[in-house]
Amino acid sequence: MLESAMLFAVMLVCIALSIPIGITIGISTALCLYFFSDMSLLMIAQKAATGLDSFPLLAIPFFILAGSLMCEGGIAKRIVNLADTLVGFITGGLSMVTVMACMFYAAISGSGPATVSAIGSFMIPAMEERKYDAGFAGAVAACAGTIGVIIPPSIPFVIYCVVAQVSIGDMFIAGIIPGIILGCALMFTCWIISKKKGYISDTPRPTIKSVGRALRESFFALMVPVIILGGIYGGIFTPTEAAVVAVVYSIIVGRFIYRELDNKKLYACFKESVLVNGALEFMIGLSMAFGAFLAMEQIPAVMAKWLISFSDSKFVILLVINILLLILGCFVDNIAAVIILTPILLPVVKSLGMDPIHFGLIITVNLAIGFVSPPYGINLFVASAVSGVSIERLSTALIPLFLAMVACLMLFTYVPIITMGLVYLIR
Repeated sequence: MLESAMLFAVMLVCIALSIPIGITIGISTALCLYFFSDMSLLMIAQKAATGLDSFPLLAIPFFILAGSLMCEGGIAKRIVNLADTLVGFITGGLSMVTVMACMFYAAISGSGPATVSAIGSFMIPAMEERKYDAGFAGAVAACAGTIGVIIPPSIPFVIYCVVAQVSIGDMFIAGIIPGIILGCALMFTCWIISKKKGYISDTPRPTIKSVGRALRESFFALMVPVIILGGIYGGIFTPTEAAVVAVVYSIIVGRFIYRELDNKKLYACFKESVLVNGALEFMIGLSMAFGAFLAMEQIPAVMAKWLISFSDSKFVILLVINILLLILGCFVDNIAAVIILTPILLPVVKSLGMDPIHFGLIITVNLAIGFVSPPYGINLFVASAVSGVSIERLSTALIPLFLAMVACLMLFTYVPIITMGLVYLIR
């Protein structure tokens, strides 16, 4: 237990000192190896190198690049237009448009902050112009952006699958229905708030002609998830190859169809993707050494025994895990938390009879809620930057939306068929 205490104590100190999470993982693993093991520190480099030698990991940089290309290539704008046509006429229509546009964009980007940035830059100013409260407008964009990591493709899903050694394709399918339910719950909450505050829409009701025109204009944007998921489950290509297809498709659509992706934007997209992927790969590589040390010291087994000691009830243990993840999500990045916690908690939920795919959805939703939970809340920072509203004001405005998301989390946790139904159907 001493090595476990030191491991997590060092990690907490490093996080408190704002040391990058990849370096934090490496330092804590190295110190524990040095003091509690006779193994060489070279094990860290060896495990990191072998861990990164993974074909599925290639999906990450390509999905990052695809999301960036689609944002700059005019796809986000057309998705917003389609969502406005479909739901813009309802009370609180613009807030619903924001949520629906985030749902569509989630099927493209795979990233929560990218979804907030792409959709929020259009919708937050539009809501403010229509006299929506600025705090509410920013809160809607921040919360709806969490759907970006739940509806496939999802970068955290890919990372979880690599760490947990489960099917990326199954994980993608498992995210579809929960992502839609979460989006609908946020839209319903927006409708209630808008009714109360009198946010009446002046957008005309859609006609067959207007819907047809919006669908025609956004056709190439909507084809992205069809191509990705259809190709994977049609046996045409693997999830990793699907990411490459998404990049090629994005370049063709943005440059030659929508004609908004020039050389300058193309260079910026590649540069951004390289920088983001470099940081991610560094974390993932060191997490493999971290996971190897955990297994060697049997720390997951100790943690499992400790959690199970709370109660014999599966309901209570899962509630404790959810509370733990919600708290950690306030302080630790989604991807970093997945890397750190999956080797620890996966054996626990397996002992409870939970499918690893189901747990992947639970941990991702928990940590996605962390995107809008102060003090970390990266979606809050993005929404604040776009809207110019303080974090404190956004945090107050998002409380009803936050509660709706937590209610959905409980539903997904205790009604596994919501997550696993499509997976069982396709397997």
